[in-house]
Amino acid sequence: MDEVGEQLAGWGKVIRLETRGRTSGRPVEVALGYVEEAEGSVLVAAGSSDADWARNLDAEPACRVRLAEGDWADALAEPLDAIDSARTVRELILRYGTPAERLGTGPAYRLRPVATG
Repeated sequence: MDEVGEQLAGWGKVIRLETRGRTSGRPVEVALGYVEEAEGSVLVAAGSSDADWARNLDAEPACRVRLAEGDWADALAEPLDAIDSARTVRELILRYGTPAERLGTGPAYRLRPVATG
């Protein structure tokens, strides 16, 4: 992840998402805007159907999420239906502002924490 993404993640402005590369099999990390749900999951949306992180989640929904300076948590990505996707996009725009002109053209997901141990 780049330095700006790392700093924003440290401030809690974005999450750090680690997926498994669908062709390489290697861990890939990105910084993403998110909406936190009351039950502990987070909602994310891609600005394009070609977003690599989204395509990685489609191929392998198991992922890891890190909020702010917390620990990494195992999660499972669940694609959102049209209604929840639209709500996620609306919430992301309200949280981050309007420079998201492509937001909503790609898939959206609920990243649900997975209990470990």
